[in-house]
Amino acid sequence: MKLQIPFVVKCAMGFVALFVAFAIFGQWLSPYEFRETSLLNRLKPPGTEGYILGTDARGRDVLVRLAVGAQITLIVAIVGTVIGAMLGSLLGIIAAAKRGWTENAIVAAIDVQASLPIIVVALFVLAMFDNSFTLFLLLIGLTGWEVYARLMRGAVLSAKEHGYVTAVRALGASPARIYLGHILPNVASIALVQFTINLPLTILLETALSFLGLGVQPPLTSLGQMMSEGRDRLLTAWWLTLFPGTIIFLLALSVSLIGDWLRDHLDPTLKSR
Repeated sequence: MKLQIPFVVKCAMGFVALFVAFAIFGQWLSPYEFRETSLLNRLKPPGTEGYILGTDARGRDVLVRLAVGAQITLIVAIVGTVIGAMLGSLLGIIAAAKRGWTENAIVAAIDVQASLPIIVVALFVLAMFDNSFTLFLLLIGLTGWEVYARLMRGAVLSAKEHGYVTAVRALGASPARIYLGHILPNVASIALVQFTINLPLTILLETALSFLGLGVQPPLTSLGQMMSEGRDRLLTAWWLTLFPGTIIFLLALSVSLIGDWLRDHLDPTLKSR
């Protein structure tokens, strides 16, 4: 049966592909280096000769900075979401497999993590410790792991009662083979769908922290940091916030649309709709 992809989802996939291409190759569209300043060309509007998307308050080319910002935002979003997905999924599987005090400890950690406002935690950690890019990535990665853990724990507990698991166990398969070779492939789609749901949330979290000055630090840049730099010039230099803000909005929306579509096709409870 041919998979039918709605037009709006195709548009979302197209924008995500375009964003990734721009993040990888966008620097080649400008002759300038993203840290190159020119005080004689400060706050040039879009369409100025030599500056397609204008310049910022230091005379830096907005186009090349958008490309580098998209690259950093993409790295933070993917790496951060992957860390959370792997950690949460692993803990969820361990909780369902071991049960007893191990499960109780993991469930308690899930409840604690779910009750903590991540923005407040991020503000505290990044303010108390050296705000390095590695620390920022780890902090982003520890966001949302409890959702994966809760979902994978429930899915594995349900899968353990299925007939194929009972049959494999009766044949003498080791626990590692049962969980990794039989149960995990059958519940992996749950983690995949949650990944697409968490990805836009990670993008928005990185944007919020960078906007507050606690995310990506100079000389690196990100889309959120670019918006922060232009917030005091919304009327006089609107392009400094409009361009990165539009990219963030469209990216988060596109990934959310793709995630909803994947959930409708991969979640067995929704396939009958």
